[in-house]
Amino acid sequence: MFNILIVEDEETISHLIEFNLNKEGFKTVIADDANYAMLLLKDFIPNVIILDLMLPGLQGEDFLKLLKSKNEYKDIAVIILSAKSQESIITKLLADGADDYIVKPFSVKVLIAKIKALLRRIEKKDNKLIFNGIELDLNTFSAYLDNKILDLTTKEFELLRLFLSNPNKIFSREELFTKVWGYDSQVQTRTVDVHISSLRKKLGTKADIIKSKPKVGYGLIL
Repeated sequence: MFNILIVEDEETISHLIEFNLNKEGFKTVIADDANYAMLLLKDFIPNVIILDLMLPGLQGEDFLKLLKSKNEYKDIAVIILSAKSQESIITKLLADGADDYIVKPFSVKVLIAKIKALLRRIEKKDNKLIFNGIELDLNTFSAYLDNKILDLTTKEFELLRLFLSNPNKIFSREELFTKVWGYDSQVQTRTVDVHISSLRKKLGTKADIIKSKPKVGYGLIL
């Protein structure tokens, strides 16, 4: 499931977008101002942000610059949704890091089509999984933490890959055992706990992204 953050102060517009995106299977969160959106990013990492420009307090243009200046957020895709139609504004914001620009009034169907097209490009881009400063390069099987190489074993890499690919899902030890170790009867499910513990230590300050649910298992919870 892809996450979409809607930063829009007009309720009729934000709820219209939310309703239609939810029908398409997206998980959506609404922020009615940019400062609140920045706070939400601490716990909710979206794949795409839909951003209005004329907001109370921090303006959309400044939010975009702030977003792109932070290493943990700079790779989040942004679609500007604004009544401002001047060519100079559109070209500047695209140069500042926005991925697309849609002028109000707009077609919800076109917005959804653009989101899906953008997500297809994101999925293909470099074949990487990126979350909160953690990056997995699936081509080279390399892992990075805040742009520094992360020395993971093969099983640790596969565990982290599984979690990053399936956010907000708790896997039982048996599921993890099957998906990562296969059907090797020599490996006990207790081995999963040992590898999770080792992975958490290597993740350091980011260790708490991997949550444990007593008597159930583990997962990455946003």
